[in-house]
Amino acid sequence: MSRNVIFRSTIDVELVKGSASDLDVVFSARVSTEGERTRDHEAGELTDKEAGLINFLMRERHGTPFEHSYFTFYVNAPIFVWREHMRHRIASYNEESGRYRVLDPVFYVPDENRKLVQTGKTGAYTFEFGTDEQYAITRVQLYHTCQVAYSAYEEILAAGVAREVARMALPVNIYSSAYVTMNARALMNFLSLRLIAEDSQYPSYPQREIEMVAEKYEDIFRKTMPATYAAFVKNGRVAP
Repeated sequence: MSRNVIFRSTIDVELVKGSASDLDVVFSARVSTEGERTRDHEAGELTDKEAGLINFLMRERHGTPFEHSYFTFYVNAPIFVWREHMRHRIASYNEESGRYRVLDPVFYVPDENRKLVQTGKTGAYTFEFGTDEQYAITRVQLYHTCQVAYSAYEEILAAGVAREVARMALPVNIYSSAYVTMNARALMNFLSLRLIAEDSQYPSYPQREIEMVAEKYEDIFRKTMPATYAAFVKNGRVAP
């Protein structure tokens, strides 16, 4: 039986679990001067002095103390976004498999808030909003392509062909989900490259859809490790 094709223009990010706090940074940094006595410190509210230590570590790019916090995210995003995300080999991934399950008919289509037109040449370009006609043809053609592709996928499966072969009919805007685990240092590296920010020392030009992932990561990071996040921003969004 044919399933209804669903079109979305959002990306889901959820913090599933983790062990992350500003005090993790302080705790791991102090071992260099206090050795085993570091274990004697009791967890409590972060002091101004400790926030200053975090800023010092960030400014001087002493990165390893930031590796002792971790985040595990659940992310549901189009496959073309995963191709960019997985270039960050400082994270661990486990993704749903089109070899072992029938993929859901859910496809990404950009909405009217997504800029469509590239102006300029490679390495020096900007994106602008499209005309009503450009948005219309993008939606119509993607709707048609995805419906035809998923119908072909179902026909191949119905003929008894293996899922790993049938999935070849599907376009890269189909959604896929994965667990992503990374430490705070890796997360800052991701944010430095995948967010457009005026206060960034080194400008970045990410594709909008992976920036949508980064925006949600950043919100979680800001709430979970506020002093570390503040130091990251203050020092130009350069990963230590």
